Amino acid sequence: MRKKISLIICTHNPQNNYLDRVITALRSQNLPVEQWELLLIDNASDKLLASEIDLSWHPSARHIREEKLGLTPARIRGFREATAEFFVFADDDNVLDVDYLKNTVEILQQNPRLGAIGGKSLPEFEVDPEPWFIQTGLSLGLRDLGDKVQVCYWEEASTKATGLSRQYPKFAPIGAGLVIRRQAAEIYAERMTGNSTRLALGRTGKQLISGEDNDIILTILEAGWGVGYFPQLQLTHLISARRLTKDYLARLNRASTRSWVQVLDVHGIRPWQKIPRWTVLPRKVRAFFRYQPWKSPVAYVCWQGACGMFEGRSELS
Repeated sequence: MRKKISLIICTHNPQNNYLDRVITALRSQNLPVEQWELLLIDNASDKLLASEIDLSWHPSARHIREEKLGLTPARIRGFREATAEFFVFADDDNVLDVDYLKNTVEILQQNPRLGAIGGKSLPEFEVDPEPWFIQTGLSLGLRDLGDKVQVCYWEEASTKATGLSRQYPKFAPIGAGLVIRRQAAEIYAERMTGNSTRLALGRTGKQLISGEDNDIILTILEAGWGVGYFPQLQLTHLISARRLTKDYLARLNRASTRSWVQVLDVHGIRPWQKIPRWTVLPRKVRAFFRYQPWKSPVAYVCWQGACGMFEGRSELS
């Protein structure tokens, strides 16, 4: 009998104490272990994780080594190795609540047209964020949209009738705890094959490009599947101190803004006009004096986001 869930962890040089907590939480899931498998995708870590991490407690666990560095290649490897009907992706800092897997099965069985779902991703900070952190508007993979279920389908008929363009749902699932139905994942994996532009949208090593989650959701919506937010899916997202520094947040904002422009363009959505490459530097200089990044960490982070927007617009097709 096919298992109901493939739980997939993609990791590169993980922080051991965080990954230990992730795996400990999996051992406590109330979905019987016979109904799900565990895949640990070691994405070119410096140390071979199969010799470092014990998965022998799970009867259907596998260590899989993926030598091509990058979150997207690691996820695609997970798609291809998984055998279950539903895929659940847990990052190496995502501690799933005890009923996450059981609730996933119930939701997708009750909603056969949903291709991807997510839920609440609540923070556990290693150190308290600076008071200015919330003003940056960066989520760091955190999500709490309340206790109301929200779903979206890109219905072709209604789109034509209203004349409205397709919009990216504000409640669309994020990478933390992402759940994908097998049929929807297969469509995404097929469209990624040999597509260097889309493969470049994902994180690789220390690069903070982060368009791969958006690419997955847009592909699923285009294929006729729905996406949804379900508050009964809840996890704790472990946030290290290094991710709360001004420099890290600035790098993240620049990379994510740039990749947001790029991923929308891949899917034919272009709310911005292309700009000539030669204008990028003068635009950055003007933005420097507009944002005055020397005055505060928030101003610096926002200026870097504007720089990423200019870079993305200059690279539009």
